[in-house]
Amino acid sequence: MAFIMRFLLLLLGPHVAWSEFFRIALKKENRSYQDLDRSAHMNFAPAVTELAAQPTESGKAGVASIELANTYNTQYSGEIAVGAPPQKIRVVFDTGSANLWVPSGRSLYQADLLSTHQSFFSRRSTTFEEYNEEFKIMYGSGPVTGWYCSDTVQIGDLELQDFTFALVERGLGSIYTQSSNFDGILGLGFGSISVGQVPTVMKALNASGKLQEPVFGFYLGDDEEGQLVLGGTDPAHYVGDFSYVPVVSAAFWQVALDQIKVGFMYDEDQVQVHAMSTMATVADWTMTLSVSKSAIVDSGTSLLVGPEAQVEAMAAILGAQKVRNLYVIDCWGPAVSIAFTLGGKDYAISGPELILQQSGDLCAIGLHASQSAENHWILGDVFMRKFYVEFDWGKQRVGFAQAEVPAKPENLV
Repeated sequence: MAFIMRFLLLLLGPHVAWSEFFRIALKKENRSYQDLDRSAHMNFAPAVTELAAQPTESGKAGVASIELANTYNTQYSGEIAVGAPPQKIRVVFDTGSANLWVPSGRSLYQADLLSTHQSFFSRRSTTFEEYNEEFKIMYGSGPVTGWYCSDTVQIGDLELQDFTFALVERGLGSIYTQSSNFDGILGLGFGSISVGQVPTVMKALNASGKLQEPVFGFYLGDDEEGQLVLGGTDPAHYVGDFSYVPVVSAAFWQVALDQIKVGFMYDEDQVQVHAMSTMATVADWTMTLSVSKSAIVDSGTSLLVGPEAQVEAMAAILGAQKVRNLYVIDCWGPAVSIAFTLGGKDYAISGPELILQQSGDLCAIGLHASQSAENHWILGDVFMRKFYVEFDWGKQRVGFAQAEVPAKPENLV
């Protein structure tokens, strides 16, 4: 299984100049509970579904940086270009899937979506080639179908010629919502989950020798722009060193989960703080869960997603109530904290870091119960906003470091 709406950086060598990077900004937007529900809901939809860096012809390897547009803190997307001459398409960079697909002009015209989404017109490209092979991927909202084809694909300053992807013809009307800020999906999972077993973008980039290192990493901004780096990481967006956890199987970016801790936050004087407080605090853990043994780090999933029974138990401890598909808490009640223990180290999401949106005295938090999650957790954008994540394709491991985020003023009662 894979999940749509997911996202993407390793330490740069000293000889690589930051002028070589390419950025795409995120924009802050006001959102309502209804907007959050619609946008985040898309990100729970499951899909059916030994690299070594080589030198380029010029003897140099590259790094590409793509800034990611932020929609309601639930979707992050960036631009690529397809065809010759290039046509711009906005995609979700999704670590939970492994295929690239873009919408055709005809499919958007038939769904009356040409005014709100960018499409690929194959007849306008001189290098397009269509294959007589059907592409089909299933999401929770329904199937997306089309045909495999090949053309030039540009990601930042990195170019892949004759790259195989899918041109979607049907099903887009059920995939897009009013708040969707993407046109297609670019998967960054391993080849074993590639529908049709076509080569993945990372495999093609690494085989071409165009990456300085076979890694990529993500910085997801909180109500601000984010960044994906292919072939390196951006030290400006994290602090300290990475802690690495091996991938348990080369499919999803899935790592062993030691345990989950749930509790409340207190200040240095052991006084309980409210949920909106940004004061330095320590956690008092009330419950520990060790049922689930693995977690998928997924840039295309908006929230923290876990098995229904575990999430409901956590919600009961935290005093969270379900409204639509979101859990809400009292904004001025006790600050809650959820920590995931990976590789023996706790990674905690606490207080305002868990909050998606405030409406009066109620705050929606980034927690979702899913029957399809079975016995694993999905660490989506809520987790990746707190921690800068390095996806090491070559060594099949995931690295976590504290994200460097701008300071926010304390919310006053």
